[in-house]
Amino acid sequence: MRFKLLGHSGLRVSEICLGTMTFGNTWGAMGAEPAVCRAIYDAYRARGGNFVDTANKYMEGMSERIVGECIAGDRDRVVLATKYSLSTANGDPNASGNSRKNMVQAVEKSLKRLGTDYIDLYWVHIWDFVTPTEEVLRGLDDLVRAGKILYIGVSDTPAWVVSRANTIAELRGWSRFVGLQVEYSLIERAVERELLPMAAALDVTVTAWSPLGAGLLSGKHTVTDGAAVDTGRSQMAGGRLNARTRGVIEALTQVAGELGKPPAQVALNWLRQRPTSVIPIVGARKLAQVEDNLACLDFTLAPEAIARLDAASAIELGFPHDFAAADWVQKVTFGDAPHLIDRRRGGGV
Repeated sequence: MRFKLLGHSGLRVSEICLGTMTFGNTWGAMGAEPAVCRAIYDAYRARGGNFVDTANKYMEGMSERIVGECIAGDRDRVVLATKYSLSTANGDPNASGNSRKNMVQAVEKSLKRLGTDYIDLYWVHIWDFVTPTEEVLRGLDDLVRAGKILYIGVSDTPAWVVSRANTIAELRGWSRFVGLQVEYSLIERAVERELLPMAAALDVTVTAWSPLGAGLLSGKHTVTDGAAVDTGRSQMAGGRLNARTRGVIEALTQVAGELGKPPAQVALNWLRQRPTSVIPIVGARKLAQVEDNLACLDFTLAPEAIARLDAASAIELGFPHDFAAADWVQKVTFGDAPHLIDRRRGGGV
């Protein structure tokens, strides 16, 4: 396991993050019993991982309690991340959203469930489009200054909101978002339009939830007679079995077969080797699943394999990206020299 700097910070996090939405049984079959969760955590730590992600909403708080028990013996060696924003009490309008009130009461409850006096990375779980940006930023910065959280991140939020927020924070000397959590996989590449370029430009690390496309890339799905056949079970996979998805699964299965590797490992390595640094969030309900997924660390994909997967999963970036990339637009923009200009700035975009 190697480590990455988390955005514009000095925090070192492992190149694979352990997702714990499945820690607990409050939500039924999609979860795991505490003993299994402990085994999953131990396997992840044995491979050198130090980055554990949960949320106050996961399993209605049970995930945080189990995570707290797992990390108790080596708390300071673990980068602990949790989230707030989603509703935790029906009938209470202030027990949801991004407000300072919800933030403060949520962080206090998370600290108790986790059995710790500080959280390394505190995520805004989703942007509510109601709370003023300044209120969110100042509230989070106050928690940093109080020592209850160390760094802040933002999840499931438009690029323009994140870029505006970090600009405000930089100008006012407040804590900036150092992490961005988004859905990203061979199945879902829409984040490449705005969110990933923004993250690269502002030095924000991307963490990818559902890196196996809600299970479609796990190897449980095969292509037979041009149709994707679900041989497993995934709550989020419904509605995604279309012509493009079939092509992605087929290309992934072919590449994986040629390499003699499981499709899930190939899909995870495609993410790990993106031009913009991405940390996959890997979750599991069974010990064998996390052990299998972590084996992606044992190899890398050749450029040719990546190119095939890129082509099979490509999306239209839309305006203005596709417009700006057109040959005639490049010519009127750069004259006769577009092919002579190196547009990458040392380590930048």
